Amino acid sequence: MHVQIVVPNDLGGMRLDAALARMLPEHSRSRLQDWIRDGRVSVSGRVLVDTKHKLAGGELIGVEPVAHPAALADAPEDIPLDIVFEDEHLIVINKPAGLVVHPGSGNWTGTLLNALLAHDRSLGELPRAGIVHRLDKETSGLMVVARTLTAQTNLVRQLQEHSVKRHYAALVLGKPNQIGFVDAPIGRHPTQRVKMAVVENGKPARTHYRVIEQFARCTHVECVLETGRTHQIRVHMAHVGHPLVGDPVYGPKRQTIRAAANFTRQALHAFRLGLLHPYSNQPVQWDVPVAEDLRALIAAVRTEA
Repeated sequence: MHVQIVVPNDLGGMRLDAALARMLPEHSRSRLQDWIRDGRVSVSGRVLVDTKHKLAGGELIGVEPVAHPAALADAPEDIPLDIVFEDEHLIVINKPAGLVVHPGSGNWTGTLLNALLAHDRSLGELPRAGIVHRLDKETSGLMVVARTLTAQTNLVRQLQEHSVKRHYAALVLGKPNQIGFVDAPIGRHPTQRVKMAVVENGKPARTHYRVIEQFARCTHVECVLETGRTHQIRVHMAHVGHPLVGDPVYGPKRQTIRAAANFTRQALHAFRLGLLHPYSNQPVQWDVPVAEDLRALIAAVRTEA
């Protein structure tokens, strides 16, 4: 909806963005600045993209508001889902690499949540559309989603009690011990806020791993989560000197595995998920093959000298 407003004389001398923030307090200043830069604001009929333009007072300002991308976060989108299992209580999904789980800054649409709402509109009545845990954008594999509030509460409790079994296939650099256990707290990196790290005041985090197959310069391992912290496997394996192949955040800046030159994500796939069914309370488990791109990478490093 087009908005027109006359600049009060007492705002003369103010910057365009500051004056707009005073006249349209329902919108944030940063949002108004975006509209100015996008050519959605005119002053006396002339479109201006300079947020610092000084106003004299008395000008007629026109604004073409546009909804914040966050307004689309809960919109159903026809995104294909690889559904491994579903009943009236839960859905188990094999998430592909590249799919963001939940909308957020920079990823307001095209997420698993949007896909779930298209698959089942009733999920819109649940917090986070029934999502109870996440996988990183570039991690593939199994996730469980609740279809009722009772199931969601039950699954959250199981996750808190660490009774959900989550097994991952990973390709890590170097040659770790045949069997290992990492018990190290994880929290925000003290200086790089986009990263997690092993920090003294972090949340408890425990990861078990065992070697499946060793290669010349990397190793196929199975990791089992006892807890579920953000980036846990990636942080823990890097902490013990064996970062995931292809990990752009916790691995080396230069790709050291020739076969992985075109592998564009961290080599991590959730292949097994086990829990107690929230209705029957019986143990259930699902397994899926390792993602095709990771299988191809493992096959390639097997032949690399």
